[in-house]
Amino acid sequence: MQAAPASKGGINWMTFEEAQAKMKTEPKKAFVDIYTSWCGWCKVMDKKTFANKYVIEYMNKNFYCIKFNAESKSEIEFKGKKYEYSKEYKANDLAIELMKGQLSFPTSIFFDEKFTNGQPIPGYLDVAKMEMTAKYIGENKHKKMPWNKYQEAFKATWK
Repeated sequence: MQAAPASKGGINWMTFEEAQAKMKTEPKKAFVDIYTSWCGWCKVMDKKTFANKYVIEYMNKNFYCIKFNAESKSEIEFKGKKYEYSKEYKANDLAIELMKGQLSFPTSIFFDEKFTNGQPIPGYLDVAKMEMTAKYIGENKHKKMPWNKYQEAFKATWK
C-alpha cells in the first residue's frame, strides 16, 4: 500500500507498514487519519487542519502520521495480522477494527509508541480541537489528568 504523498512542507504521511518499521528503531506515538475519497469533511480536514503550519510542525515532530483510506482494497498487515477488504461493510477490516465497528468519517486515532491504546475520535477536528487532542496525547497529559479536567483548563494557541 502506498503512502499518500506529502505536500512540500506538509505532514509526513506514511503507511502502516512504514510506521511499524520506524517504530522498531525509533519508537514514537502514532496518529491515524481514517478517511474515504467521497467524504466532504475529510477533504475539509485536509485543506484546513492538516494544512495548518502548527498542526504540521507538531504532528511531524511528535507522531508517525498515517493516512488510511477506510475503503482500501489492499491487504494490510498490522501488528502481525493481515486485513482485507470486507464486501459486507464496504471497508477494510482494519478500519472496522480500529473504529470498533462504528464507521464514521473522518475518524482520528492517536496511539502510544506500541500502537496500543488507540481511541477513535469520530468527526471533523478543526485546528483548535486537533491542538487540544494532539497535545493531550503527545505530551502524556492523558497519564496525569482526566480528559474533562484537561479540556476545561486548555487554552488553544495555534491559529
